[in-house]
Amino acid sequence: MNTNAPENGAGNTAASVAMNNAPSEARDGATITLRVQRGVPQQAHAVQTYTVPAEAAASLLDGLRWVRTHVDDTLAFRYACINANACKECMMRLDGKTVYACTARLEPGHDYAVAPLPNKPLVRDLMTAIAPSKERLFGGEEDDER
Repeated sequence: MNTNAPENGAGNTAASVAMNNAPSEARDGATITLRVQRGVPQQAHAVQTYTVPAEAAASLLDGLRWVRTHVDDTLAFRYACINANACKECMMRLDGKTVYACTARLEPGHDYAVAPLPNKPLVRDLMTAIAPSKERLFGGEEDDER
């Protein structure tokens, strides 16, 4: 069974059932659902659903790293540090809001939509072209004057 097949709107994929192969303590606890937009430039995008054990996903970055390690090693996203909020490379959209994946907290039992930044050229999946170093999360020249 292909666990990397994106959801086509008809329902869950085998990737969302990957928890059945996870350790029993992960299956018995609370989970978090990540609906991740996947794709490459100039092709239709699809949404793939992943179920992540809550204890493995305190932050969005933690959850994505768990998915890449345990379920789907083809998931593309960018990060350089963990929970330091210094590099700005892990920016993406979480439920329609721009966040740093390393600091965006996830709540057990919730379902989250994850997508790449809409204003940056897409490389693949959640990975977009690196923003200029002068750019900030909230953007604008006023950030440089502080």
